[in-house]
Amino acid sequence: MDTRRRGFTLVELLVAISVLAIVAVLGWRGLDTIIRSRAALNEELEQTRGLQLAFAQMQADCGRIAMKEDIGGRSMLLAQPGRLTMVRMVFAENQPARAQVVSYRIADGVLMRRESVPTRNLRELDAAWIEALGPSTKAPAVVLHNNVSEMAIRTWAGGNWRPAGAEPVQKPGGGVEEPTGVEVSLRLRDRPASLVKIFLLGAA
Repeated sequence: MDTRRRGFTLVELLVAISVLAIVAVLGWRGLDTIIRSRAALNEELEQTRGLQLAFAQMQADCGRIAMKEDIGGRSMLLAQPGRLTMVRMVFAENQPARAQVVSYRIADGVLMRRESVPTRNLRELDAAWIEALGPSTKAPAVVLHNNVSEMAIRTWAGGNWRPAGAEPVQKPGGGVEEPTGVEVSLRLRDRPASLVKIFLLGAA
């Protein structure tokens, strides 16, 4: 009786190696897909988080918007295509309230926020307002997001939404109907839909 143990043949080894190679390739492709999906999801979450932070800053500014009687009857908000400018009140401990011009604008896909030096001088406030509406400003810019393709703005006045740049709503007895709310839509590049937020003016 032959008691010698029979080993694997060359064909069996080749078959086993081929099976292992196929399993390894399938496993690598599945792992690669998971890693790519995770990276894309993390990037999307980071982009959304950046927009949420930008909206949080806008909400804080809208909540502290100045009243017309506080700034001598001047305009406290102007909505233009791709640009939002407002006057907000700044409150510091042991100091009187001061007015500050804040502007949001998009330039080359970058959403930036600028603010002027707080002041109680209306002439200085007028100069800061004019500078904020101009093509360039000395106020330092804070980058809120660098992948924004569009910022659409509407204001709520006279019981209707008004697009940016629309003529102000006239009151029946004379004067202008001031907006009480603002809607901001931000769209990222390569994204089909916009993220929309509505803010009350003077809600804080």
